[in-house]
Amino acid sequence: MEQNKKRISPKKVLAVLGVTLLLLVLAGAIAIWAVWGNELATLSSFHKIVDRDDGHLDGSVYEMTVSGGYYFDEFLAQGGASNDGELIAFITGNLTKGLVDIGINPPDVACSSFTARLDNGHQVFGRNYDYSKTNTCIVYTNPGNGRYASVSTVDLQFLGLSVDEDITGLMDKITCLAAPYIPFDGMNEAGVSCGIYMTYQGPGDSVSTHQNTDKPDITSTTMLRLILDYAGSVEEAVELVSAYDLHDSATSSYHYMVADSTGRSAVLEWVGDQDATDTDGEARKLKVTYNDQDALAVSPDWQTVTNFIVVPGYYDGEEDMKGLDRYRHIQEQLSEVNGVLPDLEGAMDILAQVGRRTWDNDDGNGCTVHSVVYDLTGLTALWVPNEHYGEEGYELQLDIKR
Repeated sequence: MEQNKKRISPKKVLAVLGVTLLLLVLAGAIAIWAVWGNELATLSSFHKIVDRDDGHLDGSVYEMTVSGGYYFDEFLAQGGASNDGELIAFITGNLTKGLVDIGINPPDVACSSFTARLDNGHQVFGRNYDYSKTNTCIVYTNPGNGRYASVSTVDLQFLGLSVDEDITGLMDKITCLAAPYIPFDGMNEAGVSCGIYMTYQGPGDSVSTHQNTDKPDITSTTMLRLILDYAGSVEEAVELVSAYDLHDSATSSYHYMVADSTGRSAVLEWVGDQDATDTDGEARKLKVTYNDQDALAVSPDWQTVTNFIVVPGYYDGEEDMKGLDRYRHIQEQLSEVNGVLPDLEGAMDILAQVGRRTWDNDDGNGCTVHSVVYDLTGLTALWVPNEHYGEEGYELQLDIKR
């Protein structure tokens, strides 16, 4: 006897196919999120906060909140990087997942910084970043797992992005995922701030520092990221930095200032011999000049840095001390008020006096890309692009605990 066969209706077939396709899409979405989740969240936060003005040499200013730990623990665990190529390979393999090749182009930055105290007792760290027109990104991070939240400023030109166009394309935005690895200044939630500055060491334009011992390796900007993520004080920053071999980017040489909310600060420098003979980057050693040991400083209550080595006896004469005029002017301004300023705006006024458009500078940098005063006690900051001091719509209030 012939068995009755049930016929499956077309509607049921379509329903099954629809459910199957939906499950496949969901599985794909879950897989993509598992690999790209933090990066997609970071990209969704990327937005412009100040428009460009080419006539004033203003690039656009962006803001980005980084999700996750951006693989920095893994970067340190692999031994860091001894050159820009190794850093690029790590970033490309982890953050951009091999989809975007980035280039790191270290600028010859000038810059000025100082520490001071406000009338309300708060300690501050002020910084001018002098270079040329560029797009800038203010980067917020909160990686957790024993690492500090921070806010930092990043020059997107350093990633090889155009200075004459806004960041609009997807691939350019993906490139910006590397921003946590290239801070030029910043502050963390422990009240520790730091910045990077050119030093022009050795005869000629500059001789890079490239230590070569058995320590793990770190590059110029990743050293700042190390401090922002892990240092709870100036002493902790020095201890962290001492554990690595420093490798300056490209052919440039740099020194660093670090400060904390207690009023402690230090200039970190890698030197070998005197300037005229400091030609061996492997022979240089870390020298730390604390604010209460700084022979050039007028008072131990504040400290200043521009673009020359502050270690005593490094130069034969003042003519080789880049930025000495700016250094002295800042020291004089702080001396007049005994190192105590009325507020963040008062600290910004000093930065304005040594900006590119005000000061007769002896270098080729075209503008002050940004000026920032970090309040190390209140964990806020006043941030101004390209010397738009006191102008409505330009003065930004940053808050690490936002």
